[in-house]
Amino acid sequence: MALATVAVISLATVNSGESRAAEVVNTGYFGTAAILGYDPVAYFTDGRATKGSPEFTKEWLGATWYFASVEHRDAFASEPIRYAPQYGGFCALGTVLEEASANIDPEAWRIVDGKLYLFSGGEGLEEDFDAAPAAVTAAADAKWPGVATKEFKTRAEHN
Repeated sequence: MALATVAVISLATVNSGESRAAEVVNTGYFGTAAILGYDPVAYFTDGRATKGSPEFTKEWLGATWYFASVEHRDAFASEPIRYAPQYGGFCALGTVLEEASANIDPEAWRIVDGKLYLFSGGEGLEEDFDAAPAAVTAAADAKWPGVATKEFKTRAEHN
């Protein structure tokens, strides 16, 4: 996986690698923007994927988050965990398969139980996710720590 695939930052420098791995954010292959520059708050407030603006950004966990308005930026700044996508913005279905592909489609998303999930594409979402979202998210939740640790270690080995 390309080094620019993830942005990682430690909240405390004494954390173990496993603790820091939980802070992996998908920034694509060649950038620093989370969700390819889409506004994470808009999924919740507007019910749609909305491109953010370079005018309204926030740095968090080593990634740049873009927003469509100052209100969205401020909402995220006050509660980033509420709005940030699950699994660091990697594909939820990929996480179930123990993969962390940087290829996501910001237009392929779901909100389940107040949490944002992103996917690599919309094809098959009805069959693969919508049919059993609780089972998919439970499986992804169980596998994410291992996937995140692997991504963190891969990055650390290349630095």
